[in-house]
Amino acid sequence: MERSPPTCARSTKQRQEPEAAALAVEGKKGDMEYREHVVPRGHYRIYAREYAGEEPAIVLMHGFPDNIHLYDRLVPHLSGRRVVVFDFLGWGASDKPEGYPYNADNPTRDLDAMIGHLGLKSVVLVAHDASGPPAIDWALAHPDRVAALVLLNTYYGRTPAARPPEAILLFSTPVLRNVARLVSGRFDLFRRMYWWQVGTRFIRDEEVRKEFVPLLYEQFDSTPSTKPAFFSLNADLRGTMRSRSGAEPEMRAFGRPVRIIFGEADPYLNAGVARHFHRLFPDSELFLLPTARHFPQLDEPEEVARLILSTPLAGRTDSATGTSTASEGRGT
Repeated sequence: MERSPPTCARSTKQRQEPEAAALAVEGKKGDMEYREHVVPRGHYRIYAREYAGEEPAIVLMHGFPDNIHLYDRLVPHLSGRRVVVFDFLGWGASDKPEGYPYNADNPTRDLDAMIGHLGLKSVVLVAHDASGPPAIDWALAHPDRVAALVLLNTYYGRTPAARPPEAILLFSTPVLRNVARLVSGRFDLFRRMYWWQVGTRFIRDEEVRKEFVPLLYEQFDSTPSTKPAFFSLNADLRGTMRSRSGAEPEMRAFGRPVRIIFGEADPYLNAGVARHFHRLFPDSELFLLPTARHFPQLDEPEEVARLILSTPLAGRTDSATGTSTASEGRGT
């Protein structure tokens, strides 16, 4: 049986100093054993799970409003590789400090702290949704430590093809977001909106929705709640995309393997966004999964895992899929 994660989610008032030594204990999910880590991040702590296996490590990153459960269906198909999943500060089992500056820059520092603490020398970064900016920022700053970059229905700078989800649009639009916050706690509106957006729009199969929407939503009902991170990251969203638009020359010059795997049925971070990434990373490979939606790792975990595991790694010129570089493929 899977253990409950160590309790990290304490507020700033409850902790003023970092832990002297990070917690690391054993756990098990299904037939897969993992090691739990509580990674120091200044005065706060990041929760991570590490599955032992061959290098380079595959680092799986969630967006918002998600947590590490987003990868529960994918991780078993990555058996044999070293895999790390973690919750960014403000999410899941990581600390949710009060008054913290939740923006697109601090998750990059979370990622850096986790990589440093676990001693990861070379990584395959897998970004989804709002983890695109921190993953790409870190990759551009440390190209020599990136074995490959994998993008799953994510974003970075301004992309004309992108369509913000209705809930994200509501909470990120300056004129609307203050009113949205005010009324979101009434009539169970926030919960209803979340379950409609994530359940009916992001996830394809009904049984998967029933299992995972409660797992992803429970962090909003916890104390402390992940709502401050959700509201702040939404408020920062437009600035995040503006500020990253100037990185296009660096992206075009990025010399590490990039594989783009998008659910083609996602109406928001859609095939147009995927093709935009394909143009920005000239040596990338593009794969569109025709029936997968915003969460391809939940809709098509086996196929997504196959494409991750077959991604060419830095220093190797062959592709295990036989798909040539800078070509577009389709998942089956």
